[in-house]
Amino acid sequence: MSSAVRIIKKYPNRRLYDTEISSYITIEDVRQLIVDGEDFEVRDAKSGTDITRSVLLQIISEHESDGEPVLSTQLLSQIIRFYGDSMQGFMGNYLERSMQVFLDQQQQFRSQMGGLLGQTPWTMMNQLTERNLEMWKEFQKTMIGGAAPTAKTAERDPPKRGR
Repeated sequence: MSSAVRIIKKYPNRRLYDTEISSYITIEDVRQLIVDGEDFEVRDAKSGTDITRSVLLQIISEHESDGEPVLSTQLLSQIIRFYGDSMQGFMGNYLERSMQVFLDQQQQFRSQMGGLLGQTPWTMMNQLTERNLEMWKEFQKTMIGGAAPTAKTAERDPPKRGR
């Protein structure tokens, strides 16, 4: 990746021009730049205004219309309700952090699954069993360790027999 932000110009005829490769591209090409982690800005070719957000919203809208949507009608309605609300400023930041946590967890899950795929089913089962056994032992130490009488307590208070 280059250190400079890639500039894409949008012309009045709705065509997108990628200045880095000196070629016209499609909205799907822009989506692929996002998937590939490229940094870019979309600018109005005439005024130079940054219109990246509107192009990103267009991509979302097109993908929401095709196939299985990510954003439910209820979620979209809830987001719309935040516009003009006193909490509007916090909403975007909250959604960004929530998405980052989700992506981090997804990456961690994929890493763990990738580590398991190279193993035989028996090896995986043995490792899971060992982990569960260790967790159970720790649980027992915590629960029983605090309730079990110590040697000094047992010497001081011998067990009572009968009534």
